[in-house]
Amino acid sequence: MSDTLPSVKETVFQILRNHGVDKVFGNPGSNELHFLRGFPEDFEYILCLDEGVVIGVADGYAQATGQPAFVNLHSAAGTGNAMGGLANARNSHSPIVVTAGQQARTMVYADPMLKNSDATMLPRPLVKDSFEPLSHEEVPHSINRALNSAMAPAKGPVYVSIPYDDWEKKVSENALQLVNRRVSHCGAPDKGLLERVSKQIQVAKSPVLILGPEVDSERCNALVAKLAEKLHAPAWVAPSAPRCPFPTGHRCFAGILPAGEAALCSHLQEHDLVIVIGGPVFRYHQNDPGTLIPDHAKLIHITSDSDEAARAPIGEAIVASVKSFVEALYDSLPPKQTECPSFRKEVRRNTSDDAVLSPETVYDVVDDLSPRDSIYLNEATSTLATLWSRVTMEYSGSYYFAAAGGLGFAMPAALGVQLASPERKVVAFIGDGSAHYSIAALWTAAKYNIPVVYVVINNKGYSALKWFADLFGVDDAVPGLTIEDVDFVKISEGYGVKAVKVNSVRDFKKHYKIALNMDRPFLIEVIV
Repeated sequence: MSDTLPSVKETVFQILRNHGVDKVFGNPGSNELHFLRGFPEDFEYILCLDEGVVIGVADGYAQATGQPAFVNLHSAAGTGNAMGGLANARNSHSPIVVTAGQQARTMVYADPMLKNSDATMLPRPLVKDSFEPLSHEEVPHSINRALNSAMAPAKGPVYVSIPYDDWEKKVSENALQLVNRRVSHCGAPDKGLLERVSKQIQVAKSPVLILGPEVDSERCNALVAKLAEKLHAPAWVAPSAPRCPFPTGHRCFAGILPAGEAALCSHLQEHDLVIVIGGPVFRYHQNDPGTLIPDHAKLIHITSDSDEAARAPIGEAIVASVKSFVEALYDSLPPKQTECPSFRKEVRRNTSDDAVLSPETVYDVVDDLSPRDSIYLNEATSTLATLWSRVTMEYSGSYYFAAAGGLGFAMPAALGVQLASPERKVVAFIGDGSAHYSIAALWTAAKYNIPVVYVVINNKGYSALKWFADLFGVDDAVPGLTIEDVDFVKISEGYGVKAVKVNSVRDFKKHYKIALNMDRPFLIEVIV
């Protein structure tokens, strides 16, 4: 009987097929070769030259598809190199299963080279869970559990360390029950709770919406826009937003909130009810002590993340499916008898050929020329507010940003997003400082001909850090803020990606139009 049973590897690939997984993102070492031997023809292996790039590509792919991404890393060293990416993936609730090859089970007792010591502890707390199977028969169970855990609300990365001599061994008969097993999540809002929330909203004189990334991951942006119209409420994007939860051209779009206590609260002074949907309360960045919300206001927090609900310092939290709860809430509210006012702030634009080439004109040109369903990633961090005020994002899945603030996300994540959304154009804005963290992503872009447009906004330094230096009263002479004499065109061409440098609005328009119509990756270095 045992001779007819499949191997651990064959069973794992069947489990992956059942979960809709057909790609493996990786940077392998010797511990992973047994897994790669006889790689199935119906799977694609996406090779990246750095483990941080691997996680970034997988992160973008998982967020854009909403389905699990499967990652293949090399033991402790590969895991360590991927940790910065895991920080972003955990904060963005990206469903990623990260596997790493452990040394052979037959020799791991002797502490050999490439042993992953305390493997399950190494990636914590940057993963939801972490496993190392106690026997080869447990490997399929661990992979199946990891896939289901990664997809369970709130989604996130899960880690599995696998001794490399387990792959060719036969599974037990019970493991075959895993091949067609799935876990689904559903739930209906509690009727009494829904009525109470609806009444609170109806008696409020001036409600305001603050929207987090889960609105976008649940693809209910348009529904939340309808809710804002029905409430006659401004819709703010929560601070440090890693996704765009609200159409930025909508009349109710108020902008993105600042990431400091006092500054955020100052935008809420005229409101008596703060409704936070699909995001934490709140993700601050700069130290700006103040009142969390106005003294006269109440806060209602709707999230699927029980940890976010538990740690919120204020308000009533409701842990539920965001989409289901908002749908029911919208239906429970009566319509207003007057027209919804406009809360959107207009900005002045100048995209003439002789205008000054600045981040503002770059984003204005991009907004003018890009298809309406384009997808944007931003790691030119000093220009975040500029992008939000000038680039139109109408559809779900239109924007991605490093959720933990870790640099090195956008260049590889753009590739994963483009692989997941081949019908849409993907544009990644990269700062000249942040580009160095994952520049090897360009090799993967060229290797697999992934047609991302990279716009490197080069201001010769870490402008975001210079902003913080001003905020903290730090002397301008502090070292490490200036970057000069880097030629991104030559670097890009060295990796096989066509590139050009521009110094004027006229040239940027010309080459951006070309880039949008190319079927391969293209990099534009913009000197601002």
